[in-house]
Amino acid sequence: MRLPKPWPRLFWRFLKRLTPASLFGRSLLIIVLPVAVMQIAVTYVFFDAHWQTVNSHLTEGLAGDVALVLQSYEEDPSPASLKRLEDRAEANLDLSIMFQEGGVLPRGRRASLFVAVDRSLQKALADRIDAPFWFDTGRYPAYVDVRVKVPGGVLRIIAPKDRVFATRGHIFIFWLTLATVLLTGVAIVFIRNQVRAIERLAFAADAFGRGADVAFRPHGAREVRQAARAFLAMKARIQRHVDQRTILLAAVSHDLRTPLTRLKLEFALASPGPRVEAMKADLGEMETMIDEYLAFARGEGGEGAETVRLADLIDDVQAGAARAGVQVDVDAGPDVVAHVRPGALKRALTNLVTNAVGHARRVEIKASATVAGGVEIHVDDDGPGISPDRYDDAFAPFSRLDAARSPDTKGVGLGLAIARDVARSHGGDVMLSASPLGGLRATVTLP
Repeated sequence: MRLPKPWPRLFWRFLKRLTPASLFGRSLLIIVLPVAVMQIAVTYVFFDAHWQTVNSHLTEGLAGDVALVLQSYEEDPSPASLKRLEDRAEANLDLSIMFQEGGVLPRGRRASLFVAVDRSLQKALADRIDAPFWFDTGRYPAYVDVRVKVPGGVLRIIAPKDRVFATRGHIFIFWLTLATVLLTGVAIVFIRNQVRAIERLAFAADAFGRGADVAFRPHGAREVRQAARAFLAMKARIQRHVDQRTILLAAVSHDLRTPLTRLKLEFALASPGPRVEAMKADLGEMETMIDEYLAFARGEGGEGAETVRLADLIDDVQAGAARAGVQVDVDAGPDVVAHVRPGALKRALTNLVTNAVGHARRVEIKASATVAGGVEIHVDDDGPGISPDRYDDAFAPFSRLDAARSPDTKGVGLGLAIARDVARSHGGDVMLSASPLGGLRATVTLP
């Protein structure tokens, strides 16, 4: 029975899914999230401890003035007294008063944007006034309408809204929001510059791994520049090692081919015979082996990458196979292109085709673009194939699976190794699988 995972682990796993995957997103989250939390906390404290307190005092002051006006009117409700009360209220209390004879209180009021102000004014008026009352803070933008039921009608009092509402509070929110937006914008710019330096370093490393040479200059933070300088130093060491190996292999190739040429000349001048023919065959096999050794060690590292149509390159492979007396069917669209080292990829495909024709009667090459924007090249044959558990063994250098394939095949077992090395140097790979033709399928994937 499988026990359920503890909830903290599930919580952190859920939290990890919500976290951005990119360095830019995580860096921005590290900076913006604390600022946002701080701003929310400051805003909450401001409204809870200051703004609502100020509004409460303001509403209590207005409720006291309304109670005073109501008491003065009830003491002497004559028109002359009402006129004096209106003049004094407007001059000293900034209130407009009018008596609506026979009026009744409205049944409902318009909803206000600030519900807390309505609640505070409702409580303050209820504490100060015993008569029925009604008020509306949302009908007029700059005024509050308060109505109180009195004998014979309704006493209406119009007060400025700043008597019950701290109208400057939104300015604080505006400046707080503006500061947050500006600081976030500055953080985005700085983080983007730092992340761009890391992205360029990753792009340069990927391009170098695919055999391309990209101009790269260290920039960004000190740690990023340090990593970039370490990458450039490593790149220089690797390039120096490759150049030295290429020079050495060129010398070895020249030194080996000179005695081979002399031997071939001696055999050509020798009298024909079974022994001479056997030695010629051995010499030819030795020359083939030396070519494969040098090709595997060289890795086509000195060739530059360029954008080519795969149909043209595959046609060249097909023509080479035809010259060797092998028929290869090709299915490649004219619009399938790839940025590759043509000579290296051509050699890899030639090796795959050579490996296929050595064990089959029918060989097909298909090239197509993938949904992700890459390229796939399939080399199919109708031979005996290879057991799936030996696919990895087939790529091992100098490995020959003669028990599964043909025991009469020439070579030293470097064809698939060279093909995979070329594909991986382009950022792709070579995979083996069962072919629809019944034999083996070699799939070259390129980015």
